[in-house]
Order: sequence, then C-alpha cells, then structure tokens
Amino acid sequence: MNAPGSRPRFLFGEFVLSPSQRLLLRAGREVPLIPRYLDLLLLLVERRHEAVHRREIFDRVWSDVVVSDGALSQAVRTLRRALGDGSREPAFIRTVSRHGYQFVWARVVEEIDSGPLAPASPGPSEAAGEPVEACLAVLCDSAADEQDRREAAETLHALGTAEALRRLDGRAGHEEARAILRDARWDVPGAGPVPLFGPPGAARAVGYLVGLRLAHAARLLRSRWAAAALGGALAGAAGGFCGGLLLGSADAGPGSVSVAVPLALIGIVIGGIGAAGVGAGLAAAEALARSARSLGLVVLGALGGGVMGAFAHAVGRSTLEGIFGHEMSFVGGGYEGLAVGAGAGLGYALATHPRNGGMASPTGAARWRAALVVGLVCAASFVLLAHSGGHLGGVSLDFMARSFQGSQLGLAPIAHLLGEDDLGPRTRTALAAYEGLLFGLGLTLGLTRRPRAS
Repeated sequence: MNAPGSRPRFLFGEFVLSPSQRLLLRAGREVPLIPRYLDLLLLLVERRHEAVHRREIFDRVWSDVVVSDGALSQAVRTLRRALGDGSREPAFIRTVSRHGYQFVWARVVEEIDSGPLAPASPGPSEAAGEPVEACLAVLCDSAADEQDRREAAETLHALGTAEALRRLDGRAGHEEARAILRDARWDVPGAGPVPLFGPPGAARAVGYLVGLRLAHAARLLRSRWAAAALGGALAGAAGGFCGGLLLGSADAGPGSVSVAVPLALIGIVIGGIGAAGVGAGLAAAEALARSARSLGLVVLGALGGGVMGAFAHAVGRSTLEGIFGHEMSFVGGGYEGLAVGAGAGLGYALATHPRNGGMASPTGAARWRAALVVGLVCAASFVLLAHSGGHLGGVSLDFMARSFQGSQLGLAPIAHLLGEDDLGPRTRTALAAYEGLLFGLGLTLGLTRRPRAS
C-alpha cells in the first residue's frame, strides 16, 4: 500500500489524502495519524463503493500481527475523531453491522498524486504545540479510558517522541504516562526511545509498565495457547497415524489400522500437551519481552515446555504405574520439555519478524515458510535430545511396549526398514527428526492462525 505514485490523491470535504506522501491534510494542515490508521483510511476511501469486511481489513492493515476486534474499533474511532465524524450519524465512516465499515462521503474527487503537497504553515496554536498538549492531557489523566490513553500515546509518537517526553516531565501522572508511551512505541514505526530510568518516579513507571505487559500477556495467552495446542494435537495425530501405517506395512508388523488409530490418539495427547506449554511460553514472550524478543522466545518457550513436560511426566508416570504396576521412568518430562521449548522458541524467533507490536501472524506462503523453519529447527533439537538421553514420543512408546510381555507395539519393524536390528542411532535420528518436524509445523500453524473476525 505504500508504492509512491501508484494511486491517485483523494479530495473530500476540506480533506486531502495523499498515498504517495502518506499525508492527511485538513484545510491545508496535517492531521497526525499513525501508519496503520492511515492505511485503514486509504483502504476505506479506495473501496468506498462497497462495505469492506473486517476480515479483509485485518488481512490488509494488520497483515503481520494478530490483533483483536478492539484494535480495529479503536482505529475507526481515531479516524472519526480526525475527520470530525460521529458514529450515530456518520458523514465519512459508516459501521456495517456484522460485516465491517464503509466510507460514505459521496463527493470524493481523484487527481494525480504527484508534485509537492506541503502542509500549510502552522498557525499560532499549532506552533505552540496544541496537538501535543491535547494528547498529553489525555495521556496523563488516570481517569481517562484506557483505549483513549493508548490512542493519545500513539499519536504523540507520530507527532514526535522526543517532544512529547520533553513536555511530559514534571506533569502530574507522568509516571503512568511514560509507561504507556514506552509500551505504545512498538505499535508506531519510527517512534523514538522512551527511557524509564533517570526521570523521577522511575519505580512507579516500571511497575505500571509491568502491569500493562502482564495484562497484555494474559490476553494473548487466552487467545493463542489453545490454537497452538490444537495445532500440536493435529500434528501429533497425523504423525501417529502415518507412523502406524508405516509400522503396519513393515515386515512382521501388526495390522496397519489397528495400530494407526491408537498411535494417532497417543499423538493427540502428547502433541497437544507439548504445544500448549510451549505455545503459552511463546505468547507470553511476545507480550513481556518486546525489546529482547528473540531471547524471550527461547527462554519462555523453554520454561513453558519444561513446566508442562514436568507436569505431564508426573501425572502420566503415576497414572501408568498405578494402572499397570510397572515402573515408567522412561516417560519424558521436564528436561525434554525445556529442550523442545527452547528449540521451538529459537525457530519461531528466526522465522517471524513482526514489524510492530502484537503476536506475529504471517499469512499465505510466508506462514508456511515460517512453519517449515520452526519445524526444521525443532527437528534438529529433537535429534540432539534423542542422542543425549532424552525420551521422546516414539522412544518412550517403544520402552513402554517392551515392559509388557507379548506386546506388538514395538518399533523394531521400523528399525528393520532402516537397516538396524533395534532402535539404533539411525532409527532414533529418523524418529526424532520426524516428530520434531511435525511438532514445529503444527505448533506454528496453530500459533499463527488468525482468529475469525465476527
């Protein structure tokens, strides 16, 4: 949406909207808008002859991140304020119930978007910094709506971060305001740094920022971990079912269907539990470690995987031992979860690079490339884990089968296909790579799934 000269300039009422110069002017003076909101206005004006569905808006304007319907509502509210519009009797942007939005100003003129389009010289009020002062008043008002304060912070970044900070010092409520500015800078390309330490009230600002990040993390966890768990469960089901078919086709192997279905069910449990823990860690990292995203993804991914692995180990081992009366020390646990989570976090950090804040959400071919990268990194981590004494799904299953006399669920037939008499290095490597690739693919496709717009 940013190619200069590729689209016309739009004139409506007292406004001029220039795609090439990325400007909205009102009576010759610039109206500050953050880039995403300007993109949204351009989309609505260009498609003014139809109502644009929320799904298309998210795919066009927020293509690289996952956001809620609230982000779109806030953007529309900001545009209406900038245009002097209202929601009850809109002159510019109409809400289309259960669908999306439409630009409804009838008299839109298009002209070639070339040549200078400099804003008019600022008047006395603008020269005195009135837009900055108005936004600072909202930002420092602790009784104001949370979304209004966030919107004010984003607008201040668009106007100039350094100027906003200079005018902020010494105001009542500057600690909370600085924290909101710090958190909002990730959503405004080109925003300047917002230091927390040094100015008075640093401890209070840090505490408020931690609260903001924790609330954001909780929202992401609610919306993303279940999708990650589902992706892992589906990958586990596919892996177990295909493995069962391969096992059944091997010489002296048991029947294909009789093995494939139970293995698919086991894969659902193992993949779902593992992806739930790792996915929760990755979602938390996106919210809590925004200035050190890659490190945060690795550390919190490992932590989430380790906690879930330890829990599953304790519950699974005690349950199996209670039912069958056999020691099940070979069931994987916290160590395996740490390694799996760290590998997934590293792969996800390498594969996804959101330009702004929010949970990364590549679409189309980029989404599949990201899933493949994470899958390959997970495959490598699974192989290393398998050769360092870790017990992954296939190996644990084989050990379990050996614990029961007469069991036909062992993986020796697969080892025979790979030229080994038993689970040797070659078979362990193949099984680990297979499990890791599928786990990474399922986790990433689930984690980057964009929620359906209502």
